[in-house]
Amino acid sequence: MRSFAAPAARMWTALADTRRYNEASGLPRQRIEERVAPDGTVVFVARARFGPFELVWDDLPCNWITGRWFEHARLFHGGPFRSLTARFDLTPEGAGCHGYYRLEVEPRGVLGRLILAAGFMRGAERGFRRLAAQAEAFARGSAELPFQPPPPRLPAVARERALRIGRELDTDAYGHDLARRLVDLVLSGPETELEHLRPLALARRWNVPPRHAVELCLEATRLGLLQLRWSLLCPRCRGAKADSASLDRLPSGAHCGTCNIDYGRDFARNVELSFAPDEAIRPTASGEFCLLGPMTTPHIWAHLTLEPGERRIVRDVPGPGLWRLRTLEAGGQQDVDVGEGGFPAVAVVEGGVESGPPPGDGTLALENHSQKARTVVIEDRRWTRDVLTADRAASFQAFRDLFSAEVLRPGDEVGIERVALLFSDLRGSTALYTAIGDAGAYHLVREHFAYLAAIVREHDGAIVKTIGDAVMAAFHEPTRALEAAIAMQERVQSLNARTGRPVVLKLGLHAGPCIAVTLNDRLDYFGTTVNLAARLQGQSRGEDVVLSDALAADPDVVPMLEGLAPTHEQARLKGFVEPVGFVRLAFPEPAVTPPDTPTGASTGPAPV
Repeated sequence: MRSFAAPAARMWTALADTRRYNEASGLPRQRIEERVAPDGTVVFVARARFGPFELVWDDLPCNWITGRWFEHARLFHGGPFRSLTARFDLTPEGAGCHGYYRLEVEPRGVLGRLILAAGFMRGAERGFRRLAAQAEAFARGSAELPFQPPPPRLPAVARERALRIGRELDTDAYGHDLARRLVDLVLSGPETELEHLRPLALARRWNVPPRHAVELCLEATRLGLLQLRWSLLCPRCRGAKADSASLDRLPSGAHCGTCNIDYGRDFARNVELSFAPDEAIRPTASGEFCLLGPMTTPHIWAHLTLEPGERRIVRDVPGPGLWRLRTLEAGGQQDVDVGEGGFPAVAVVEGGVESGPPPGDGTLALENHSQKARTVVIEDRRWTRDVLTADRAASFQAFRDLFSAEVLRPGDEVGIERVALLFSDLRGSTALYTAIGDAGAYHLVREHFAYLAAIVREHDGAIVKTIGDAVMAAFHEPTRALEAAIAMQERVQSLNARTGRPVVLKLGLHAGPCIAVTLNDRLDYFGTTVNLAARLQGQSRGEDVVLSDALAADPDVVPMLEGLAPTHEQARLKGFVEPVGFVRLAFPEPAVTPPDTPTGASTGPAPV
């Protein structure tokens, strides 16, 4: 038993992270084989060397209820022990909590009893107390990571290379004063942190904008500190079951032995871009420190094994929200929208799960009606916040600027669930070319491209392509697309004051599903969403923003329209049978007095 002054939620985040805990304990990586039994259950057989022993064991599914307890059991095929079970219970009390760690070991023969008598359990207790102190430091905010294992011994040439890259990154526009922190992490951070380094997790931990962390990792990859890692995540356990260093080599599907399912590729859901140290600086070993645990799959609230006919009442109940009910074993699943009335009962049946009415007493009822042991999984249906999905990565300008070669295979295409698209054009561009000549107009158009590109990047978007005087930009979030469009119109006066030749912007916005393909060696988008966004730009009169009714009705967009005096209109657009409704936002620009800048001179940043 140990008392902690830190809050229970933070202590759970640390001590339930069994992968990090095992690495910090000095345990070796495991080689895990997943076998499907005739009854459909999955058996996990693990191997690892512990001192003089090469041990093989069955890794039973970890059981847990988030924030309360977890239990992990191993059944050894040989060696000094028959079984080992570790359980941790956490009880909130006031502003702090109590933790209770229990380790049970069944010896096999004289050798096992001698190992236990020699102080095995006392050593495990000392190790827990040491790591619990580190976890509490993290929970109280005085440490960045829950555990800090000893740093690896790296060759001097590798360390010097990393430090040199860090110095170069420090002077780079994409460094954002974060280079030293990244280099320190690469040189001394835990392997569990680095084997799939997630920039969105870094941004949250370092309290910096997500774009800064993404740009940092991308530029660090270009300079040779990191390398790209594309992963095809299982939609159930969310483990990476296929990895590739390039997007065009990532398979279109994979098999997850853990869940015993085949699954496909979805850029918006399960294709992830993460990073790892460059092999020349810090190679990472293969294998796992722990197969499956509470913080390995933080979207899973409960993971409980029920024997045939077993009924269990759980007093801790998930709150309202969108939840999924399934079993670890292959089978059907059920999605439930839980309100204030309580969590539905969960029944395991042959082939899947069923939900029933809530017990009515604030508890959760679980029952296994099948003929085999089954592990019930209750998981949050929302995707994990730290995954940089492929569709979001492709919407960052830095990704397109630095890694334009990361494209799909020729002829390959993938569906994107939703992307926000912005189309721009110049009003009266033909007259502009006549008035100031081709050379002057060319420079002015490039100047305006640079102006738009800077605002797009500032709002976490990317220029997909330019078409004549027009720009097509993509954003992961519709709100960021609208913010960028508003900024373009509100700040265009500064561009016009600088160039002395006022330009009038026409902007159209829409968000929806589309198809991603490779065109001219770059990722591009096609489909009705693209066509509608382009047609809406055609409805712009200049000094306004035209957005589709669908985008204007987005719950996150609605508050942004307040105070902007939107007008609702509709028109027949080419390629659409029915009239299309849209919203117009007007941004009349005040008159501009041209400065003494020569016509066509470029004073801004280099255009895209």
